[in-house]
Amino acid sequence: MVDISEAEYDEMTAVNAKTAFFFLKEAGKHLNDNGKICTLVTSLLGAFTPFYAAYAGTKAPVEHFTRAAAKEFGERGISVTAVGPGPMDTPFFYPAEGADAVAYHKTAAALSPFSKTGLTDIEDVVPFIRHLVSDGWWVTGQTILINGGYTTK
Repeated sequence: MVDISEAEYDEMTAVNAKTAFFFLKEAGKHLNDNGKICTLVTSLLGAFTPFYAAYAGTKAPVEHFTRAAAKEFGERGISVTAVGPGPMDTPFFYPAEGADAVAYHKTAAALSPFSKTGLTDIEDVVPFIRHLVSDGWWVTGQTILINGGYTTK
């Protein structure tokens, strides 16, 4: 926490929490009845891990907004869910992370025998999202952590 500037915190809040809030607001206004919404959070919401107080803290509101939207839009048959992938080997992941954080995630993720790389693979996440936005109408207001046991909740 001590290394995060106010500007960095404000940027994370704008990207993670504010954008999700206004996405859900607009989706609720324009989505047809019986529609589906799936937001993205992070598996870091499932447990405290070093280096991520601000990041997880700015993703936590998205989980709350998802539950609130599920209740508010539910009367129209709209299901709203959140998916929390574990750390993924993407171009977005490494530039935003310090060397200590990347090393931590690679070590912690390597404990999972359920993935090829130890990190969450996109091939593991996409089928869940497809289900949630098609046949998964009974699931709403939930956060599904897809991470090979990296964190639990």
